[in-house]
Amino acid sequence: MEWGDVRIFLAVMRKGSFGEAARSLGVSHPTVGRRIKALEDEAQQALFRRTTNGLVLTDAGDRVMTLAEAMENSALAMERRLAGNHERLEGILRISSAEWFANYVLAPVLVELTQQHPAIVPEIIASYRLLNLSRRDADIAFRIVPFTEPDIVQRRLMRIPYALYGTPEIAGLAQSDPAAVGLILMNTAQSHFSDVAWLLERFPQSRRVFTSTSRAVQAQMCQRGMGIAVLPRPIGDATTGLQPVSMPEPPPSKDIWVGYHSDLRHMDRLRVLLDLADAMLADPVTAAT
Repeated sequence: MEWGDVRIFLAVMRKGSFGEAARSLGVSHPTVGRRIKALEDEAQQALFRRTTNGLVLTDAGDRVMTLAEAMENSALAMERRLAGNHERLEGILRISSAEWFANYVLAPVLVELTQQHPAIVPEIIASYRLLNLSRRDADIAFRIVPFTEPDIVQRRLMRIPYALYGTPEIAGLAQSDPAAVGLILMNTAQSHFSDVAWLLERFPQSRRVFTSTSRAVQAQMCQRGMGIAVLPRPIGDATTGLQPVSMPEPPPSKDIWVGYHSDLRHMDRLRVLLDLADAMLADPVTAAT
C-alpha cells in the first residue's frame, strides 16, 4: 500500500466524492478514480459505496481507514520533523489567524520579518476556523482560545481590548434612544462569544440587523451606518468614520494565544517570527515570563 494512494483514499473519505478530493489535493478526477481502483483491486473488495449524500466507507473501507490514518500520522510526523530541522532562513511559513488580526495587528511583524529575512515567505491563512496544526494545516496559529490538541506548544501572547463602535450619528442615537439602533453581531456559530452576550445584555430592545463571522465586514457595515458593533480596538480605531460609543464599562477584552506543533520547535523561520511577535506585540508581563 503506497502513501500516495492512502493520501487519496483519506481525501475521498473526508470529502465524500472523487471531485472534491481531487480539488483538495490538486490532482485530476481520473487520477483519484484510478488510485482508488488500485486500492480496491489490492484489497479485492470495494472500499466505498455511493449514497445520496456522497461516498461512504464500506466495512472493508472502515478497516483500511484505521491503517491509513496511522500511516498518515507517521508521514506527517516525519514531515514536521524534517521541516523543524530546516536550518536555513528561507521558505514558506504558513500562519493561521483571523483576518482582522493579520491586517491590523500582525502586519507590521510580517513586514519586519521579510525585511530582516527576505527569503522567508509568510503565507497567511485568514480564517476563523481552528485549523489542525498536527496535520500541517498551518505551521503556527494565532487565535483567541487556548489550544487543546496534544503536542502543541502554546502561550498567551497579548490581550486585545474591544470597544463598541458606530458612526457619530449612530453613536449619539445609541445614547439617546438605544432601542432605535441596530445590532451588528457575530453569526450563529459564534453567538457564544462574550462580546455578543455583552451587547445583547446592554441593548435588549434593539434588533439584530446584520451578522458575520468577519470583524472586517462588521466594521464596514458599521461604517455605513447600519448599526453598532463590538470590534477589536485595532480595527475599530483604524476604520475611518467610526468612533467608540461611551459605555459605563467596556466589552470584555480577549487574550491572543500563539501555538505550534512541538515537532516544529527547531524551525528557524518559525522561531524568528515568534521572537519578532514577542518584541513587537507581547504584553510586558507576558514578555517577561
